[in-house]
Amino acid sequence: MSNQMKVGIVGYGNLGRGAIEAIKKCSDMELVAIFTRRAPETLSINEPNVEVLHISSAEQYKDKIDVMILCGGSATDLPEQGPYFAKMFNTIDSYDTHAKIPEYFSEVDRAAKENGKTSIISVGWDPGLFSLNRLMSEAILPAGETYTFWGKGLSQGHSDAIRRVEGVAAGVQYTVPVDEAIEKVKSGVNPELSTREKHRRVCYVVAEEGYDTAKIENEIKTMPNYFADYDTEVNFITAEELKENHSKLPHGGFVIRSGKSGEDTKQIVEFSLNLDSNPEFTASVLVAYARAAYRLNKEGQAGAKSVFDVAPGLLSPRSAEDLRRDLL
Repeated sequence: MSNQMKVGIVGYGNLGRGAIEAIKKCSDMELVAIFTRRAPETLSINEPNVEVLHISSAEQYKDKIDVMILCGGSATDLPEQGPYFAKMFNTIDSYDTHAKIPEYFSEVDRAAKENGKTSIISVGWDPGLFSLNRLMSEAILPAGETYTFWGKGLSQGHSDAIRRVEGVAAGVQYTVPVDEAIEKVKSGVNPELSTREKHRRVCYVVAEEGYDTAKIENEIKTMPNYFADYDTEVNFITAEELKENHSKLPHGGFVIRSGKSGEDTKQIVEFSLNLDSNPEFTASVLVAYARAAYRLNKEGQAGAKSVFDVAPGLLSPRSAEDLRRDLL
C-alpha cells in the first residue's frame, strides 16, 4: 500500500519496543526507521525493511517520515528532543512531568508552528486518557470532586529511585491504591484524602552483600518526594525472586468523579485501566494519536496540541461514515 502513513520512532527502550508492536497492528501505517543514541549496529531489531539509524541522521528523513513517535523519558530526553524534532516532523510524545507541561507545550508549540508541523504532547494514559476523563466528568458534573488512583502497578520512576540508594543491587516499587479510600469515594461522600490515605508503596529490594538492610529500609522510607509521604513497605528478596516475580511492567488505575446533578442525586463516573504492560499500552495510545497528528497537519493545523484538542474520530483508521454507522 503506497498510501500508508510513514512512521519513525526515536528511542529503543520499553516504550520504543511497544511502539513497534503497535504499528504492526495498524494496516494504514508503515514503520520506516528507528533512531537511537546508541551505536545502531548494537541493537538487535528483528524487523526487516526497518532502518536503524543514529539520532543525528534524523534530519535526512524529513521528507520520508510523516510522524515521528518520541519514546524518550520526560526527565532529560523530551525537554530537548520535543522542540528539536517538532521543527522537522509531526510528533507525538508522552511527556508526563505534570508541573512542567505548560512550559513544555509552549516550547514545542513555537518550534512546530514556525515549521508548519503538528505535535501532540503528553499522550498516554496519564497524562492522556485519564486527563480526558477528568475533563469530561468535571464538565458534565460541575458540582463534585474528581479522584485519580494509580495502580496496582510498577512505577518506573520510583523503582529507579530505590536503585539509587547505596547498598541496593536491584529493586522495584509498586504503587497500590488504598481500598478504603476507593470505597469512600464510590460511596459518594466526597472525602478529603491525604496523599498517605490514597496510595501505599510496596518495595521489593535486593541488597548488596554486607549492607545493613535496616539502614537501606530507613533510607527508602524517609526519601523526600518519593516515599516520605506514604505508608511504605520494604521487602528484601533474592535476585532470583526479583527476576521470577517482578520483571513484568503491569499498571493501571482509576479516575472517579463523584458529583450531584440535582439536589440529592448522586452520580458516580468511573474510568479504569488494568494493564499487563504499561509501556506497551502507552505506546498503543501514542500510535493512535500519531494518526491524528498526521490528519490535523493535512488540515493545516500546525503547532502543539494536547489530547483535549483532538477529536476522537481522528484516532481511528475508519471513516467518519463507518464510525457513525457502527459505533455511534
